[in-house]
Amino acid sequence: MSTSESTSEKMASVVLVTGATGLLGRQVFNTFKHSACFVVGQGYSRAAPPTILKADLENTEDVKRILDEVKPQIIVHCAANRFPDQCEQNPEKARRVNVDATRTLAEEASSRGAFLIYISTDYVFPGKEGEAPYEADAETNPPNLYGQLKLDGERVVLEATKATGLGLVLRVPVLYGPGDNSESAVNTLIDAVWKSQGPESRVTMDDWAQRYPTNTEDVARVCRDIVIRYIKERTRLPELPHILQFTSEDRMTKYEICEKFAEVLGLPLDRMIRDQQGNDPNSPVQRPYDVHLSTKGLRDLGIDVRTTDFVAWWRNRLGAYKK
Repeated sequence: MSTSESTSEKMASVVLVTGATGLLGRQVFNTFKHSACFVVGQGYSRAAPPTILKADLENTEDVKRILDEVKPQIIVHCAANRFPDQCEQNPEKARRVNVDATRTLAEEASSRGAFLIYISTDYVFPGKEGEAPYEADAETNPPNLYGQLKLDGERVVLEATKATGLGLVLRVPVLYGPGDNSESAVNTLIDAVWKSQGPESRVTMDDWAQRYPTNTEDVARVCRDIVIRYIKERTRLPELPHILQFTSEDRMTKYEICEKFAEVLGLPLDRMIRDQQGNDPNSPVQRPYDVHLSTKGLRDLGIDVRTTDFVAWWRNRLGAYKK
């Protein structure tokens, strides 16, 4: 059976995407929309009814209301505070979003028989030199509060759905894709490249931590393929893996990403300074060296883990901005 045939047969479902106005949520929304699904998004400040309904996920009654209104069979939970520095600055707010709201959503989804995919992060792992790649069942030990909150979110999802098997964790690395540069730790590096072009500019850029930038289109496709597989195996849900991981294999530091952008834009990078010192021990947010994820679980399920070519995608997107 072809992918398109299996999609049309298995995806005639109602899907709710939380955080549907964000970098990943928009792409997940569009991918399911083009897969024979009726898709509704959840948003807050940028909600746009009737396609993106307004709901405050920190409000239990709002969560119940949107689930009762949409009646989804599938939920992809993209909404989160995914900025480590913001989590450190306001930990109580971050916990309400990343843990408490996730618990409510998972409990309410499970009680209604909806299958929930929770988007998590590679930052659940310590990322010490020589440890990666990490298998899905490797020991977790987040290096910062953001990673800890996302790990706590994983735990509440798996606990809330333990009896039904209707919860799944998908860990992903740093993401890029269509959107404002400020939405992505990768996209925003384009601004850093332009900033370094000034005659008096000196931009220091990390050239220590290993990153694996992954396209939101690929993550959305994998979410769809997971749903297809798990709906097909619905009677076996408790036996299937409930933590999966997806990543590109494009290993680059932030400085090396900037080198790619400079190449695509036809710009020099001689005013950007490499920083190979690693973490500042006095910084409130410690970054891991390498949290490369193993995709073995997805491959064992027969799910395609190929990813978009980083440079080719950016050449297509940035071609019009060449000097």
